[in-house]
Amino acid sequence: MTTTDSALCEFFSVAGKTVLVTGGSRGIGLAIAEGFVRAGARVYICSRSADACAAAAKELSRYGECHALAANLGSAEECRSLAAHIAEREARLDVLVNNAGAIWAERLEEYPESGWDKVFNLNVKGPFFLVQSLLPLLKAAAAPESPARVITVGSIDGLHIPSHETYAYSSSKAAVHQLSKHLADQLAPFSITVNVIAPGMFNSKMLKGTLEQHGEETMLAPVPLKRFANGIDMAGTAIFLASPAGSYITGAVLPVDGGTATTL
Repeated sequence: MTTTDSALCEFFSVAGKTVLVTGGSRGIGLAIAEGFVRAGARVYICSRSADACAAAAKELSRYGECHALAANLGSAEECRSLAAHIAEREARLDVLVNNAGAIWAERLEEYPESGWDKVFNLNVKGPFFLVQSLLPLLKAAAAPESPARVITVGSIDGLHIPSHETYAYSSSKAAVHQLSKHLADQLAPFSITVNVIAPGMFNSKMLKGTLEQHGEETMLAPVPLKRFANGIDMAGTAIFLASPAGSYITGAVLPVDGGTATTL
């Protein structure tokens, strides 16, 4: 091993860590889960679809250790159930990635209460009660020089006003940004960091309809770096926050958006 390799291992290694990625069967969650698996972590992924989750875990297991757990995290009861399943298998949890989320777009005059509740339950209530439920395992993994990590996937729509009528989504992401800062303050004495990744446009199923309607050139027009976020962007940022290099960062909301939310 060269000096450079040794330094990279020392600064950015997540090998041997136990990681849970919610919403890990597709999109940003799948990209983050793959990054951790490839980097040598033991990864659990969950999603509402047991079949999709199992298929994703099987695919990721080509690169390392990955396990599937089906869970719908829109209620406190489901969060407690998932935490119990993890506790049956693990004595500690080094990294929790709160990625599961929902979006609902509708004209203001027609926006339904059911859509609002679905989005807020999964995007805000879920992360809070999952942290609460997993707190004993996070504390067991935490040490002053090597904290346990909570990483929540927010959105730049929680930092600026989107043009689409996704009222609950943008509000929920702003809420989870603030919630994460509050949790960061409360959990710092236990050596648990809490940070947010705020992605810009990621070419996923969630973006497909809008992309088909408006076209790539129009979609990328306001993005200074003129491309969509990709899997390496997402996984690399999460691994940085979970690595020794990110151990002194907490309460941060990190835009990964090609400059969209920070230059306009």
